[in-house]
Amino acid sequence: MINLQNLTTEKRNEKTMNLDTLSIEEAMKIMNEEDQNVALAVREALPQIKPIIEETINSFNKGGRLFYIGAGTSGRLGILDASECVPTFGVSPEMVQGIIAGGKKAMTVAVEGAEDSLELGKEDLKNVNLTNNDIVVGIAASGRTPYVIGALEYANEIGATTATIACNKNAEISKYAKYPVEVDAGAEFLTGSTRLKAGTSQKLILNMISTISMIGIGKVYKNLMVDVQPTNDKLIERSKRIIMEATGCDYETAKQSFEISKDVKTAIVMILTGVSKDEAKEKLANSKGFIREAIR
Repeated sequence: MINLQNLTTEKRNEKTMNLDTLSIEEAMKIMNEEDQNVALAVREALPQIKPIIEETINSFNKGGRLFYIGAGTSGRLGILDASECVPTFGVSPEMVQGIIAGGKKAMTVAVEGAEDSLELGKEDLKNVNLTNNDIVVGIAASGRTPYVIGALEYANEIGATTATIACNKNAEISKYAKYPVEVDAGAEFLTGSTRLKAGTSQKLILNMISTISMIGIGKVYKNLMVDVQPTNDKLIERSKRIIMEATGCDYETAKQSFEISKDVKTAIVMILTGVSKDEAKEKLANSKGFIREAIR
């Protein structure tokens, strides 16, 4: 029998014992107060999160990939963060990947038994040809999901870097990771509903890992998304605005440089250094994509 009684994520919240009798205003106020505890809980875990970011940057610099793997809400959050890296930072879909127990179907419908399989976690990592240059982040609110444990066991076998994010202290999955993170934000507003505070804490941590790792490989200049992919009209206009913000130029100059370069970074270097498109691309190649180095 699975013992859940010691898991914070399964405990009842003393503030919401009569949740079904509260007014909408009362329920909103308590929920908002509970949500404020999440960021504070994540702050306590910053020292544990830092080495995961460092290892992710190292992995990217070696041509490795970042994998998030989990079941249910945890798996969905990993897929969400991974998918957003493509348009935000201009990386390939292979560079950051989210894997969920049960596959794509599990994004919207629970797949019976998938999260309880050790072997399925291993198989899913085998199917992406995991290597020792990759980093695997196992995500489980409960901290005990067998699917995640199986994946971590396989990742450790082949020498990939392993990390975990759990929302309970002394989590079982922490035993299988080189870099475990445990965040306790307290009992959920709705008992056992880990899509709430637990899910929010996981998303905050995933945001940190992906965003700051991308900064570490030159995907950001100042606080601007200079590798954004202009895949629609809105993002084309955003690209021009980014060029204006980065260089101080007017709209027409930004528009002209972007139309020539078809690339935000290249346009910025062209304007700031006065060089041609080809010379700007060469400077960026020599600086490994870091604009500050390219314009120095």
